[in-house]
Formats: sequence, C-alpha cells, structure tokens
Amino acid sequence: MSVVGTWDLSVFTPIGKIKVVIELHEREGVLTGVARGAGEEVPLADISLDGDRLTWKQAVTKPLRLNLAFDVTVDGDTLRGTSKAGRLPSSKVTGERRNAPEHQA
Repeated sequence: MSVVGTWDLSVFTPIGKIKVVIELHEREGVLTGVARGAGEEVPLADISLDGDRLTWKQAVTKPLRLNLAFDVTVDGDTLRGTSKAGRLPSSKVTGERRNAPEHQA
C-alpha cells in the first residue's frame, strides 16, 4: 500500500475543525513528510506504515503549542483515525488523498 501523495485532513478538535494538508514522500523505502495548516509548515516525524495503519508525530505552535501524535487507518484514498496531544482528549481525524484518480481533471 502506498500512502505517498497529498492528503487533505480535517481534525475535529474541542476548539473546532482544523484543516491540514500533509504531503508524504518515499525515498529509498523511508517515508518523509510535511504538514501545512494554521499558517505554519512543520515536518512530520516518526512516520510509520504497518499494513493499513499510518502513524506520525508533529509539533505545532498554532493555535497552541502542542506535540501531536496521529494514528490513522488508510483505506485506498481515505483515512480515518485520531490525533492525540498529551493528556488532552483524542481528536477525530478524517482525510482524503488529493490526487486520487477520481478527483483529477
């Protein structure tokens, strides 16, 4: 399964829905990525794909300074899961691959 591509995510937090775009790349079998949202761009860390389970970590400063851990299940061009920030409750995450064949012009 390949997760490489651009993904549009929605993170449903206690302060509202946050839109994030992540870009995942693979080089020599290693996944790398970056997240863009809330006016900042941050690198993804500890990216791991195990079967259909994708996990990564990222630090953000907006709207709050948080260290986030994402744990999602990938099903083709969609993903669903959670984002966790320390002791705060988990936030629901949904996403769709932007370059999915059915979305190309």
